[in-house]
Amino acid sequence: MSPQPHFLVLTFPLQGHIAPALRLARRLLATAPDALATFSTTEAAHRRMFPADADAADGGGDGGRLELLPFSDGTGTGYVRSSTDPAAFTDYMASFQAAGARSVGELVDALAARGRPVTRVVYTMLLPWAADVARDKGLPSALYWIQPAAVLAVYYHYFHGHAAVVADHRHDPSFLVRFPGLPPQAVRDLPSFLTDSTDPSDFFHSVYTTVRDLFDTLDRETPRATVLVNTCQELEEGALAAVAAYDALPIGPVLPSGDEAGLFKQDGAKYMEWLDDKPADSVVYVAFGSLARMEREQLDELLLGLEDTGRPYLCVVRKDIKAELADGEATETEMDAPLKNGMVVEWCDQVRVLSHAAVGCFVTHCGWNSVMESVACGVPMVCVPKMSDQRMNAWLVECEWRVGARAEVGGDGVLRAAEVRRRVEEVMREGEAAGGARRAASEWKRAVVEALGEGGSSDRNLRAFLEGNTSGVSL
Repeated sequence: MSPQPHFLVLTFPLQGHIAPALRLARRLLATAPDALATFSTTEAAHRRMFPADADAADGGGDGGRLELLPFSDGTGTGYVRSSTDPAAFTDYMASFQAAGARSVGELVDALAARGRPVTRVVYTMLLPWAADVARDKGLPSALYWIQPAAVLAVYYHYFHGHAAVVADHRHDPSFLVRFPGLPPQAVRDLPSFLTDSTDPSDFFHSVYTTVRDLFDTLDRETPRATVLVNTCQELEEGALAAVAAYDALPIGPVLPSGDEAGLFKQDGAKYMEWLDDKPADSVVYVAFGSLARMEREQLDELLLGLEDTGRPYLCVVRKDIKAELADGEATETEMDAPLKNGMVVEWCDQVRVLSHAAVGCFVTHCGWNSVMESVACGVPMVCVPKMSDQRMNAWLVECEWRVGARAEVGGDGVLRAAEVRRRVEEVMREGEAAGGARRAASEWKRAVVEALGEGGSSDRNLRAFLEGNTSGVSL
């Protein structure tokens, strides 16, 4: 008798990695009622998710089929950025790899000893060593790619013959690189780790080397590597075809379940009540992710631009940044206080907001989770990308799907109020010429709903993965 399917889902300790990985674990269980899943990230991230440590190992709502168990990164505290010295981050990544591999190996053994043997390892992009652990334990593994297929294709072709042309032109943002199977890509739209982080002096150089190791790992898989991609066939058909060297299965967008809101923050009702009072498609929603930093000048320009639109807006500004609103007195400031035309909050349930009828535009840093949530909800975007895959995500939004516009940042790195207003108006104003983004967003929303529905392309691909049939999937 075959053992009960049990997926060990491993991820890097950043919220933008944890959220889609945990969503996938739950999606696997929802699709395969007989399966088990163990979700694992570092001890420090685990404590952030469960500060009270109450029932921390129980995923909840699934009859004990999902366990949440941490692994060690060798630090106990995780990485705390205290300087711009890349050596400290490089040291952390080395510890993460060495200690993580040992700890995950021990976790696999412990689960087997408890009668819950792992049958497959699924890991996200900064854990190439997880595939080695799986191989050592005699287990199959699959990479879960939490960025677009277009970025997967760019990385693949960069590491398979196109590194030199990117290196030669990395300081020319308008230079077009021609990767096989993809439209010509301007250097400014390529992942920043390929244009900025190849230099050992760059803070994120260790990320570049880790991604390089990842593609080396995929090349060693036999007969071919399996890659689950958080996208759908309808959104990225060409890019998926450009990575034919892998069994790339688009199984997304992998969206949050209803019990995710309390994972990192507690939700509140004030902003939802505020949205309830606003007309349909009238509100500008603004959020720049869990990692973005914002200087006072940028915060002032952003809020000024939003006020100048004359439209209601809901702006998410983390507590550490929001202190600037009260000149360093944020602890005395009401965190949900409305401003002239809008409301600034510390956190919100993003999918809940994007699903609200009042929201007509999303000003976003273009993290892939945010982009997928916006597309799934049919909300057009104003893109303000900064790093990693965000620049190519913005290109997809503006040029491929035509569901938004990219805001141009000045030479000083500041997004000015006039540009905020111009791009918001471009996306939101009424009329035949201006309504294209909204119409396209509505059409892509329908395509995503169909892909995720029973018998849709993403549903078929996920079921094929669960059945162990990855090479013969009809995309």
